[in-house]
Amino acid sequence: MTKTNAMRLLDAAKIDYRVTEYEFDESDLSGTHAAEVMGMPAEQVFKTLVARGDKTGPLVFCIPVAQELDLKKAAVVSKNKKVEMIQLKELLGLTGYIRGGCSPIGMKKKYPTYIDETAVLFDEIGVSAGQRGVQMMLDPEKLARYVQAEFVDLCV
Repeated sequence: MTKTNAMRLLDAAKIDYRVTEYEFDESDLSGTHAAEVMGMPAEQVFKTLVARGDKTGPLVFCIPVAQELDLKKAAVVSKNKKVEMIQLKELLGLTGYIRGGCSPIGMKKKYPTYIDETAVLFDEIGVSAGQRGVQMMLDPEKLARYVQAEFVDLCV
């Protein structure tokens, strides 16, 4: 398997991670599918969502794959009046990643990042390695330090 940019960045920062590859189907890019195939609880695998705040612009949210982002909570924690999900067609241009392979690590630019507070309940969580079918398992505290994220309550 080739190293993704996200893996190279973690290597350079000397942050330990494990890589898990899984089979995926174009018709089901859901994180819950990824968690099932990897045999992990859905609470421990996090999806990366990109939204836009009316004051701050693009924002990154990492939440458990089976959960839904609460846009009101997202607005409060990011100090916006309103937060909306970006259009799918904007994802690649903003982040350098495609749907189903969006990692909080190594985006084109540094965006304010928030991780759901439940991540700290685990020694390691899964996030996309920047490619469909590849997850990185790492310590949520180390991830948060690296991407300068805050742990906050984000889910509905």
